[in-house]
Amino acid sequence: MRRLTPLACTLTLALAGMAQAVPFSDWTEQRFAMFSSNDWTQGTGSVGVTSDGTVSMLWTQMPPSDGATRSASWSWSVTQSVVPTALNQRGGDDRNLSLYFVFMPPEIAEANRTAGIRKLLSIEEARVLMYVWGGNHPRGSVVGSPYLGERGRTIALRAAGTGSFTERVDLAADFARAFGGEVTELVGMALSSDSDDTDGIVRAQLSDLVLR
Repeated sequence: MRRLTPLACTLTLALAGMAQAVPFSDWTEQRFAMFSSNDWTQGTGSVGVTSDGTVSMLWTQMPPSDGATRSASWSWSVTQSVVPTALNQRGGDDRNLSLYFVFMPPEIAEANRTAGIRKLLSIEEARVLMYVWGGNHPRGSVVGSPYLGERGRTIALRAAGTGSFTERVDLAADFARAFGGEVTELVGMALSSDSDDTDGIVRAQLSDLVLR
């Protein structure tokens, strides 16, 4: 077996220390209608959802130590899917899962450390990347958001359907493609599932979310 040199060991440990696993146990649900809520099952390393003609999201604030995040990876699976939709169509954009990364310039981020997800998404300087399993767009497509305007862009990763996959995304590169310029500071994350427009059913799970 090949042994690592002391320098290689140091570099390996340093790189491992840069990867930050994100727990889901303390994420907060945000409803968009009083009587419409998904059924979330939250664990430390995974979160499951059943969305039965409903929509809601889980979200969390990110500490300053995660502000310099530039890439992410996760695994997700869908055992029951909504039909393909147009993700840029307001009121008709159901999707199995959507993982949000919310960025802001450092000074704006610092002023909104304790803000809720509704406020974070409404701030003019916010920029939101949404990685989506759903719709009918080609993989990697950058799609405008019908709700966030210039603040948000959808990155289509998986068309509507079932299966299990592991994703690795370059947040900095996708930010540049979507908005131009350099990525700003990560201040929040959210996960949504949406089946209310097509009255469909989603059964899905996301796990092993790691930030780098």
